[in-house]
Amino acid sequence: MFREAATYSNTTDLEEYTSSVTSYIGKCIDDARDSTFKEGDKTALRKARAKLSRAIREAKRAHGQSIHSHFRDSGDTRRMWQGIQAITNYRTAPPACDSDATLTDALNHFYARFETQNSVAARKTTPPSDDQVLCLTAADATTIIPVPKKSSVSSLNDYRPVALTPIIMKCLERLVMRYIKTLLPPSLDPLQFVYRPNCSTDDTISTTLHLALTHLDNRDTYV
Repeated sequence: MFREAATYSNTTDLEEYTSSVTSYIGKCIDDARDSTFKEGDKTALRKARAKLSRAIREAKRAHGQSIHSHFRDSGDTRRMWQGIQAITNYRTAPPACDSDATLTDALNHFYARFETQNSVAARKTTPPSDDQVLCLTAADATTIIPVPKKSSVSSLNDYRPVALTPIIMKCLERLVMRYIKTLLPPSLDPLQFVYRPNCSTDDTISTTLHLALTHLDNRDTYV
């Protein structure tokens, strides 16, 4: 009951949970002590104390088992992180967004500041008259969602622009990417990891560290 009241979005507030349980325990102790003192029954007081101590031990044992259950399956990393968050009472503060109506216009000018400096007009190639042209006027619109990088936003640079592209455009981009990759020459730079299959930023970091450490093995060298 107390845990459900202190749980928000599958995360238990350990401080609120502990405060409510200890307050209830204190109330039970006061009620039992007052009733037994008024009646003058020492036997009932000892039984109440023993019953309360037993209930506290069972509650601690149940809480410990619930914490240990997060670490039984080492393959479930999500549940393990939930257990660590429950132990450390870790909670991320929700990022605060500005409710000003002029924020959208300010962000539009901020994100488009490089386009306004470009004086070269975009040119489109005129297709041959016998080709069938596919026009995607409604599907090429991209929605930009500003996501705060930190809890307290102080400038427009604290927003991260996240582009939400329509599904049809994502599929078309993948098809075009596959076609472009087939046209790439086989004699690429071995240190190029962009637009190459089975390559990522981890390969770039590992290769850079390997070259740097190999170079430092020689005498009188530095990076």
